[in-house]
Amino acid sequence: MVFVTLCEIQTIWACPMNKIISKEFLSENVFRMVIEAPYIAKSRKAGHFVIVRTSEGGERIPLTIADADMDKGTITLIIQKVGCSSAKLSILNSGEYLQDVVGPLGNATHIEKVGTVLCAGGGVGIAPLYPIVQAFKRSGNRVVTILAARNASLLIYEQEMKAFSDEVIIMTDDGSRGKKGLVTEGMEEVILREPVHQAVVIGPAVMMKYASLVTKKYGISTMASLNTIMVDGTGMCGACRCTVGGKTQFVCVDGPEFDAHQVDFDEMLRRMSAYKEEETQSYQTHQCKVS
Repeated sequence: MVFVTLCEIQTIWACPMNKIISKEFLSENVFRMVIEAPYIAKSRKAGHFVIVRTSEGGERIPLTIADADMDKGTITLIIQKVGCSSAKLSILNSGEYLQDVVGPLGNATHIEKVGTVLCAGGGVGIAPLYPIVQAFKRSGNRVVTILAARNASLLIYEQEMKAFSDEVIIMTDDGSRGKKGLVTEGMEEVILREPVHQAVVIGPAVMMKYASLVTKKYGISTMASLNTIMVDGTGMCGACRCTVGGKTQFVCVDGPEFDAHQVDFDEMLRRMSAYKEEETQSYQTHQCKVS
């Protein structure tokens, strides 16, 4: 009989470590946090995520693992300050600790050598795209990466992406960096000039919806990483349910990646807006407490 410690069962328990090694803001509301989590760093793969809590009784926040360092025993999370819990995370500093970091959760990205892979990331969705770009490149693919944001100040991970991409195309809504236009315009430009064998899209739900419509028009297999509301991360609560190919799926255990052409993005958008009023009230209350 083999005995293991609770710390070794990373998918169902959190280690009593979770020290914040470093934190830095990449843009006004997006910050990078490196956390001590050696067991997670050892076993994570592209596409995996963790669930964190800042304190006892705090909200469970799902965050994709943007990078990991096995030698240092750390994982990197990219977090956008949008609500109360992410705002609480943003005021923590190096040397402090998180209550829980549980993972790796979800299914790893299916990676194989297919030819040319078009990877499109929008906003903070660029962060979870990074390990996928790394994995496809290391598997011998040609990788063309498109990074999109409203303006230059909101772009992240440009240099990191260049290290693992054959080409990086920048798209900004206002033209302040790269080409002026939407991510879909950049995608179509690449598709029309060369054969694309696989596409990956990660970003706001509305961005993934229209990006997948572009690739569907050209018959290109496309994977989307969904960022639905999530609570327990084990498939029990049902909060992250979505419809894929006419069937109910749970993003936390069936995903987070799905065939983008089969996802009901309209339903997903409706469900994600269900608690907007409550989120706004919670955030305003938190701001009052820390101001």
